[in-house]
Amino acid sequence: MEMNDILYKLPKHLMSLVIDQPYNEYTAQDHALWRYVMRQNVKHLAKVAHASYLEGLHKTGIGIETIPNMYGMNRILKDIGWAAVAVDGFVPPSAFMAFQAYNVLVIAADIRPIDQIGYTPAPDIIHEAAGHAPIIADPDYSNFLRRFGEIGSKAFLSPQDYSLYEAIRHLSIIKADPYSNQETILEAELRLKNISENMGEPSELARIRNLHWWTVEYGLIGNPDDPKIYGAGLLSSITESFDCLKPTVKKIPLTIHAADYNYDITEPQPQLFITTDFASLNLVLDEFADTLALRQGGVYGLNQAVRSGSTGTAVYSSGIQVSGTFTQVLEKNGMPVYLKTTGPSNLNYNGRELPGHGKEYHSHGFGSPVGKIRNLSVPLEEFSEEELDQIGLTNGEPVNLEFESGVTVNGRVLGKTICDGHLVMLSLHGCRVTYEGKALFEPDWGTYDMAVGKSIVSVFSGPADADAFGLSYPAPEEKTHKIRHDEKSKRLHLLYQRVRDIREQNCSFALLPELWQELHREHPGDWLCALEILELLKEKQIEDHFTLEVTQFLLSKKSEGENMSKLIQDGMAMFNQDAS
Repeated sequence: MEMNDILYKLPKHLMSLVIDQPYNEYTAQDHALWRYVMRQNVKHLAKVAHASYLEGLHKTGIGIETIPNMYGMNRILKDIGWAAVAVDGFVPPSAFMAFQAYNVLVIAADIRPIDQIGYTPAPDIIHEAAGHAPIIADPDYSNFLRRFGEIGSKAFLSPQDYSLYEAIRHLSIIKADPYSNQETILEAELRLKNISENMGEPSELARIRNLHWWTVEYGLIGNPDDPKIYGAGLLSSITESFDCLKPTVKKIPLTIHAADYNYDITEPQPQLFITTDFASLNLVLDEFADTLALRQGGVYGLNQAVRSGSTGTAVYSSGIQVSGTFTQVLEKNGMPVYLKTTGPSNLNYNGRELPGHGKEYHSHGFGSPVGKIRNLSVPLEEFSEEELDQIGLTNGEPVNLEFESGVTVNGRVLGKTICDGHLVMLSLHGCRVTYEGKALFEPDWGTYDMAVGKSIVSVFSGPADADAFGLSYPAPEEKTHKIRHDEKSKRLHLLYQRVRDIREQNCSFALLPELWQELHREHPGDWLCALEILELLKEKQIEDHFTLEVTQFLLSKKSEGENMSKLIQDGMAMFNQDAS
């Protein structure tokens, strides 16, 4: 993998999802498929895409003739502050967002099969490289995408969200496999349907994933009467980039309410959302972020953490960060008075674990009050070290703290942790903590470490210090199916390669009739190689009975359905236009 300065900053838990791009496994047919889609895209999108798209293709090192190699892409992407990595299909939603936060574009290494040339439900290199990459060359959009990643990676998910992700990933894998039988596909579709219909109240991640879909993937921009495309899903689909601008697709001004619209990856979208410009995207994103635990904190945020059942972080007003699996929140008058984690937890400040307060030390969980001390006009975290001694918080001395909430803490001061001039934690020996007559901590349980802060200002998904906490995203158990080509397919790919060699070397055109005869004899259903042969015959103005045969073959293929008819018609129009 070609590294650049951006990739060197990627944390270990994201690097575990990165794979080597299997560039040598792409067949000549794959490259022909890429060439067909990209030529159609450039022709059509020049008229309907945001102005930055075509310029972005050049800036990001994405060519039309062959599938891009990420070695080359990364050498160019570094100039706009981004990088690209190859991954195996869908990655967990939180990880996808985290990559964006680090200015890294994840690119599914596989390419769609030829029977899904117009649209595929699976992420592939056409979608990621030809869809996402060109638009990030625009500075305003690049900033939006990075900030979306920062916010989205901290949104809480529910246990059902991961089941949904696995079901979507499984369906996309088998649908992209040309050898999957219909029974297997129907079974996967039913599984996804059952999970989708039993998700319960949408999680924060589910809602921000919707917003991501209607902006980053399927967004329109500009004048509602003549919108342009900027969403990667539309930019990479030669079918939907045509259909999405038709009057039958409802166009809705983008607001945060787009987060309430679900989507189906297997079907064309019945509505799309329009933003006026990229700057407006950031305004909508900020308004949506204000609804999240990340910015609300308090009881709402802590309850989101409890509901998720996964690792979260609560940030006290003093700056101390508690990371772990939150299982209990005591509240009074709508305010948190005590929080509790279960299982390995750690304490942090400014995203770095506090020395001696890792998961090994807090292996059974962590609990601490929240709020102000009764009869103190100033929050405890705002006292200087000298002032703390004046109110009796001196090492070795007994202390009796009564919070305004009614929580009491009695013990002997062992130590004080001060960061940036603020008290963030007290450590006490022989400590008893009670609330409404119930014991929350007993003296024989060991040292009591009490986080200090009048309020919880933020709560977010994941640990504050990912490396210290040992965060990991295990590589998915189900891998994208590697297509095992039989001998007949390999001979077809060789034909594609020989046609490509003739075009690239600009010689041996006399071999085209022979290649056409072999193609028609051994692979009578293949249309794309026939199209490439006809293109070269037309380019060299070879008008003989072989040219007529190929033309008639392709025209006859148009009768196989609307999709096939459009593919051939658009392909023939492309080289007829080039020749004129």
